[in-house]
Amino acid sequence: MATIAPPAPAVTAFPKAAVIRALTDELLSVAQIEAQLRGISLPKDQAVTMKAAVPLDSLSVVDTLCAVETVVGFELRDNIVRTGGYDSIEEALAHVVPRIEKVWVKKKGAKP
Repeated sequence: MATIAPPAPAVTAFPKAAVIRALTDELLSVAQIEAQLRGISLPKDQAVTMKAAVPLDSLSVVDTLCAVETVVGFELRDNIVRTGGYDSIEEALAHVVPRIEKVWVKKKGAKP
């Protein structure tokens, strides 16, 4: 009699757009607070704000990971965020998103 193997678990692709959206929303809030505290005037246009020179400290960026955890379905470690923070939202996204994706692949076994 032939043995039938159970089906392999479905592999889900990394939800990159949802991760970026969640992080962007949170980082925009952090940037607005930082800008107010430092007397920096942020542009009204979101695309320009993403590139604006607004220091984002690493602890604030770590706090934004909570929003992403609901998207990816697991807890993210603080070491995903660079110590010392970032100089713009765009820089933070460029550094953090690939690192989250790496953890996703490790945990979920899904290739991008």
